Amino acid sequence: MAKFSLFFTFIVIISSVFGDEYHNHKTKSLRKTSKAFNEAEKTTEYWVSQGQDKLKELVNRKYNNNNAKNVIFFLGDGMSITTISAARTLLGGEEKNLYFDNFPYTGYSKTYCVDAQVADSACTATAYLTGVKNNYETIGITAKAKVQDCDAHVNKELWTESIVRWAQKTCKATGIVTTTRITHASPAGAYAHTVERDWENDFEVSNNKCDADKVDDIAEQLIYNIEGKNLNGKDLIEEWKSARGSKASYIWNNIQLKAIDYENTDYILGLFEHDHMKYNKDVVANNLGNSEPTLSEMTEAAIKMLQKEENGYFLFIEGGMIDQAHHYNYAQLALDETDQFQKAIEVAHKMTNNDETLIVVTADHSHVFTYNGYPPRGSPIFEAVEISDVDDLPYTTLSYANGPGYEFMFDTNGNRKNPATFDFKNYKLQYPATVPLSKETHGGEDVAVYATGPMAHLFNGHYEQNTIPLIMAYILKVGPYAVDEKCTSCATMPILILTLVMILIVKLLK
Repeated sequence: MAKFSLFFTFIVIISSVFGDEYHNHKTKSLRKTSKAFNEAEKTTEYWVSQGQDKLKELVNRKYNNNNAKNVIFFLGDGMSITTISAARTLLGGEEKNLYFDNFPYTGYSKTYCVDAQVADSACTATAYLTGVKNNYETIGITAKAKVQDCDAHVNKELWTESIVRWAQKTCKATGIVTTTRITHASPAGAYAHTVERDWENDFEVSNNKCDADKVDDIAEQLIYNIEGKNLNGKDLIEEWKSARGSKASYIWNNIQLKAIDYENTDYILGLFEHDHMKYNKDVVANNLGNSEPTLSEMTEAAIKMLQKEENGYFLFIEGGMIDQAHHYNYAQLALDETDQFQKAIEVAHKMTNNDETLIVVTADHSHVFTYNGYPPRGSPIFEAVEISDVDDLPYTTLSYANGPGYEFMFDTNGNRKNPATFDFKNYKLQYPATVPLSKETHGGEDVAVYATGPMAHLFNGHYEQNTIPLIMAYILKVGPYAVDEKCTSCATMPILILTLVMILIVKLLK
C-alpha cells in the first residue's frame, strides 16, 4: 500500500512539471494596466474579510414573506451574462456591481423554444409573460400553432394569456415601457396572439397570403385586445383617445412627458419615435433630450401614474436597444444601453417600497458576445489589448461569434486587419465577428434572474423561463393564484380600457 502511495505521488509531481498543454500562457499585451489597485487586495486578510462579510449578510438575511401589492418586471433584451460582466468593467472596473447585482436573490432560466435550441424574442416573450413555452417566431399562442398558419392564428383555443391580463382581472393597473416598437416581439407578448412576429401591420398579414380582415395584425390587437395607422384606413391613435375620454393623454416628446398632470390623467399613450427609439448615445450626441425621454424618465413617469391605483399594479419595462446593438456588433452601444437599463432599475427601486413591491430583472436570451483573452486587470475594455501568438496582431477583448463585424475585421483575402488602427472612439464601431452574417444571432445559454421584494427568494435556483410569470403571479396573487377576479367580466374588453395607464413607445404603422 505504501509503495502505491509513493508511486501515485511521484506521477502527480511529474505531471505538474510538464504543465497544462490546454491553457496557453498569457500572450503579449499592447499596454500595461494603468489602474491603481487597493494594496490591501494583495493580502490574505482582505479577501477573507470580504468573503466573511458576504457570508454574514447571507446568514442574517430574512425572507420577506409578504404578498406583493405591485410587481415591476424588467427585461433587458439580449442582456447576456457576458454583457453584464463587460458592463461592470466598463462602468467601474471588474469589481463593480451593476445596481441589480445587489439584489438579494438570483437564479437562472433556460431560454430555448419548443422547436428551437436558440430562442428568439417571440417565443421567449410568450414564456416569461404567459407561462407557456411555444414555437420560434410565434407570440401568445401554444406550440400546436405553426408559423404563418392563418387558421391557427384565429383559433382562440390555442391562445395563451399574459400576466398583464391576469393582473387586470384582479383590477390592478398595468403598464408597458419599452425602447422598441410596441408591436415588437417582447412587448407584444403582453397583449398579442400571432403565428408570425413580423405581422406588425395588415400589409405583412396580406403579404403572407392571409386574409387581413380575419387575421388581426399585432398593431390592431394593441388597440382592440389593448399605433399608428394601418392599411385598412383606421386611425388607431384616434380610436385609442376616443375610447378613453377626456383624461387620456397622447404625447410624443419628452417636454410633454415632463408636463403631465398626474392628478388629472388616467391614461397615457406616448409615441416618441416612428420605429425603435434612438440609442442613448445618439440622443446625447445630437442633443435630442427634449424629443426623446430616457428609459429612466419613462420609468419614473409610469410609476407615478400607476402608484395612484390603490389595488396595485403590474409594470413591464424593457430595455430593448441592448439587443439591437448586439445584432449589429455595436459592443459599445450594447454596454451603454445596459447602463441605461440599470439606471432605470435604480429609479424604480428607490421610488417603491421593498415591503410591497417585487422587482424582477432578467433577459429573454443571450447573444454570441465574448469577453476574451487574458487582458491585464484595468485594461480599456473597448480596445485591443492582447497580441495573438499566431499572426502577431492585437485582438480586441470584446468580439462576436458572428455578425456584420466580419466584413470590418477581415480583408478580401481573408486576412485579419490590425485592430490597432481602429477608431475606438467611434461608438458605432462594429466589433470583430468570426462568421459573416448580415446580423449577429442570439446565443442559447441560460440567462440570469435577479429579484428583490416580497417573496423574492422564490426566484433562487435554476428553472425553465416559463416559470417566471407563474412565480410573479403567485406572489401578486393573480392568474392561477388569484383570490378574487372581480374584474373578469371586463377582461374581454380592449385591454387599455382596464388599465390606469399605459406608457407605450410605439411605431406609427403606415
